[in-house]
Amino acid sequence: MAERTTGEVILEAKNISLRFGGVNALTDISFDVREREVRAIIGPNGAGKSSMLNCINGVYAPQEGSITFRGQTFSHMNSRQVAEMGVARTFQSLALFKGMSVLDNIMSGRNLRMRANIFQQALRWGAAEREETAHREFVEKIIDFLEIQAWRKTPVGRLPYGLQKRVDLGRALAMEPQVLLLDEPMAGMNVEEKQDMSRFIMDVNDEYGTTIVLIEHDMSVVMDLSDRVVVLDYGRKIGDGTPDEVRHNPDVISAYLGAGH
Repeated sequence: MAERTTGEVILEAKNISLRFGGVNALTDISFDVREREVRAIIGPNGAGKSSMLNCINGVYAPQEGSITFRGQTFSHMNSRQVAEMGVARTFQSLALFKGMSVLDNIMSGRNLRMRANIFQQALRWGAAEREETAHREFVEKIIDFLEIQAWRKTPVGRLPYGLQKRVDLGRALAMEPQVLLLDEPMAGMNVEEKQDMSRFIMDVNDEYGTTIVLIEHDMSVVMDLSDRVVVLDYGRKIGDGTPDEVRHNPDVISAYLGAGH
């Protein structure tokens, strides 16, 4: 992989601890994310990876610690605030509108950027019509970028799983995020679908300049795509560094990669 030029720290998680009753999901986790990098979070099932993303995008409120985004520090933000600040998220389990078309699903990602109210949108009159036209043009570019033109009017529920994942990515891109959180974007995919998704993730990073935080179990994908990797195990951080550094970290080998890797 050609080395990317990354910028200043755009996002920082500092001393994050999250508990559910007596269960510690995360304990004193700290790491940062630099502008334009692909930052992977790895670890066994139950390590706390998705919980970490949920703290970043406001789904969970950690009991301790803070999240800093572009110099502003928060103990907790709600999901709408996070989205308005430029952080988008895809989920491990798809939350698409299965009866709606590909185009309309991706259009739903533009909601935060729509200024017309529901009544004006329903009438599609004047400024509301011009606004909708501009949003549709933006969405059509995403559809072209993700190479799903042939299915733009197809209900998402009829698409193969790999294409549904691509639509989910498109909806997140429609928010024009500065930081994109991807929760296992390749789970359940075959080899060809993984190759396609890997290519699109790299294109998003290269062409849009989007910073990406990625949870992924496929270690070959992680090692190929990532600039830096943070490793969690039972809610604790056990490794952080370049893919090479993580690959040779004894704690990571013992807890996750296994001696055979």
